[in-house]
Amino acid sequence: MTVSNGKPNASIIAVASGKGGVGKTWLAITLAQSLAEAGQRTLLFDGDLGLANVDVQLGLVPTRDLGHFGNGTSLDKIVTPFPAGGFDIIAGRSGSGTLAALDAGRLGRLLGALAEFSGQYDRVVLDLGAGVEPAVRALSALAGVRLVVTTDEPTALTDAYAFIKLSMNGQSAPDMRVVVNLAGNARDGERTYGTIAKACREFLKFSPPLAGIVRRDTKVRDSIRAQAPLLTRYPTADAADDVRALARSLLSG
Repeated sequence: MTVSNGKPNASIIAVASGKGGVGKTWLAITLAQSLAEAGQRTLLFDGDLGLANVDVQLGLVPTRDLGHFGNGTSLDKIVTPFPAGGFDIIAGRSGSGTLAALDAGRLGRLLGALAEFSGQYDRVVLDLGAGVEPAVRALSALAGVRLVVTTDEPTALTDAYAFIKLSMNGQSAPDMRVVVNLAGNARDGERTYGTIAKACREFLKFSPPLAGIVRRDTKVRDSIRAQAPLLTRYPTADAADDVRALARSLLSG
């Protein structure tokens, strides 16, 4: 499936991963709140079509979601404000086979609507589904910056590399950056980054820069269990500091 969606939008930050279980959705939520803390009007868009869980992690029950967009409702009518985090959310619909199997026409309509609607925000954080399916890559191509989240697990590294390879799609230098999550410390994170950077240099002739390292932090699991954002529940946690540093890096260009 090929979907044309124009040039990448500088205000959109896609958060991607080759596989699940690397903390992608948690990072997207925490990044959105960090950007909002920094004074950015921010939208978090749950682009995990069919397996959405932003609302679950935050304990929300949205009255409208992307399923309503598929039925003809405009995006501005399905926004859910999230005052506790200071940002807005467009929720997905978990378990929706309809959304997961969008044809090129309907996916193109969604891409166009999101590209236009993003103009109402300073930053849009796009939480992509795990994997390298065409719909994931099409949504990713909307973003001016693509953050590829990985850990030191071999399968996470392999799948992150696969995402980078397929997402380049003939582009010589897309703005794609690596975030190492669940790192024991900064040195471990740099070592993990070095592994994927080396593979990209050798086989793709392209080395995505390191966007940030997020340390393993037991407070993250506790905040997810409590369905509360980390920056609200544990504002001084190590992982909170790391994601704030990532947000500052993105805002500085």
